[in-house]
Amino acid sequence: MNSYILIAGVNGTGKSSLRGVLEGQGVLLGHIIDADKIAKEYNYNNILAGKKAVEEIEYCLENNISFTQETTLSGHRTERTVKQARKQGYYITLYYVGLNSDKESILRIENRVRKGGHNIPENDVIRRFNNRIDALKKILPLCDKVIFYDNENGFVKVAEITNNTFNYTNGYRPKWIEEFKEKLNLR
Repeated sequence: MNSYILIAGVNGTGKSSLRGVLEGQGVLLGHIIDADKIAKEYNYNNILAGKKAVEEIEYCLENNISFTQETTLSGHRTERTVKQARKQGYYITLYYVGLNSDKESILRIENRVRKGGHNIPENDVIRRFNNRIDALKKILPLCDKVIFYDNENGFVKVAEITNNTFNYTNGYRPKWIEEFKEKLNLR
């Protein structure tokens, strides 16, 4: 069975770093699609990188190739991709990385820029942070498995959803996962 893995979270939460952790744990990610990496590799602006990422996603779906996509879940395209992948029988896993505040995301982005990485406008980060629960509401029902990681002080697996059942995975419950559980009506 082919797999479609989403590594999701607001900008600055550590999606690319989590990808490295998952690879280190032996998670088979298939073809990795990362618009930020595409932009850097091809010297593309964000729009061209996004178009190239969409081409890669479409290629994977057309050829039944397992793939992983990093995403903020902020647009409609990811939802359409997940629906198409489900129709084609892909097993869909969402790894979601969370932080407690948009300010922490902004500080991490500023640090990344100081180290030569890419910037994201602050207003985009704040908007995505404020809309993150609504974005998840659209995607969660379409996923076979969801794993939540906190990244306040390194990646800590805090919860998962399997067979439509939400479970905490340890005693650590950051503010954001409690908020998600309540606002997403997870049981």
